[in-house]
Amino acid sequence: MNYHSIIKKAWAGYDASKLIRDIDDISAMVSTNHVFRIRFEDDDIIIAKLSKYGKYENFKEDHRIIHTLSNNLLYPFENLIAKSLLKNNRVYTYRHRYRKEDAWVVFYNPVRIDQRLPRRLEEHHIRTLGTQMAKFHKACFRIKNLPKSSKTLGTDIRILIEQLEKTPDKFGTPEQVTMLRQHCDVFMKNRTKYNAVGSLGTIPVFIDWNIGNFSVNDKVQLYSRWDYDWFRMSSRMMDFYFLSRVVSNAGDRTVFSYVIGPMMEERFMMFLEEYHKEYPLTAPEIHFMKDAYRFFILNYVIKDGRYFFNEQYAKKLRTEALNIYLPSIEKEFDAEKIITALGINTPN
Repeated sequence: MNYHSIIKKAWAGYDASKLIRDIDDISAMVSTNHVFRIRFEDDDIIIAKLSKYGKYENFKEDHRIIHTLSNNLLYPFENLIAKSLLKNNRVYTYRHRYRKEDAWVVFYNPVRIDQRLPRRLEEHHIRTLGTQMAKFHKACFRIKNLPKSSKTLGTDIRILIEQLEKTPDKFGTPEQVTMLRQHCDVFMKNRTKYNAVGSLGTIPVFIDWNIGNFSVNDKVQLYSRWDYDWFRMSSRMMDFYFLSRVVSNAGDRTVFSYVIGPMMEERFMMFLEEYHKEYPLTAPEIHFMKDAYRFFILNYVIKDGRYFFNEQYAKKLRTEALNIYLPSIEKEFDAEKIITALGINTPN
């Protein structure tokens, strides 16, 4: 695809009178999505995101929700999330279709970036971040009347189950396909189980909390957040695996894997202690944390990894998912350890 040509056509559909001077690709080069900085003849700057992952309808729906969220978050998060450009009071998106090409563009006002967290956090970073994430989740939970989302955890896993039945050869050996189906079944069973006790609320979640996706101020308070590739309306538990990686002993790494270990580290317990003080967690939510990780591996690595990650990472992560990540879930995750550490009362 000629990305620059698509961006120019997308902008012409928004405001043909404002002329583009140059377009710079500022993508992280890990995912198949592309992010561009557009500079105009009058020196104004905006950000464009081009995606060809998933469905256009979901892309448009997600950005409507994100924009509404950004406009309705109150202090101190009122400027945390980038605001999309509107046309006729709606988030403007552009769809490019030519032969087999299908891609979508959305424009953002740039977010201001303050400070990045260090690659390996100190104790005061971990504790403050725990409090900050709790306050942010609480602020998201308080927002009502967000646009509806048609995408759920259940719909994504049912799509994977259907793919496993129709094209099993794409997912590995017969034994590996059987294992994947078993993990899908366990996830659906546990999701129903924990929803039944009314403990899995729904809030806007961004999931991918790598330290390269947000900035903080000098007090380690959340300052800005970008990269909305995995945004969805779901349980707050969906955010916790990546947060455990942010605070992990290994810290941020250029070459990464998605092992479950960080969720069992004492450093993550420290993070959860501060989070729990501000926005208490429940025992069913802690149990579901394991299944939120399971969903992440099944959906974002197994089902959609080849569309989202570049080819090198997609192949590496899928192999590790089959051989390491999924087999380790029941062995390594201990919900009772977290429940005890947080002093959460459980029903007899």
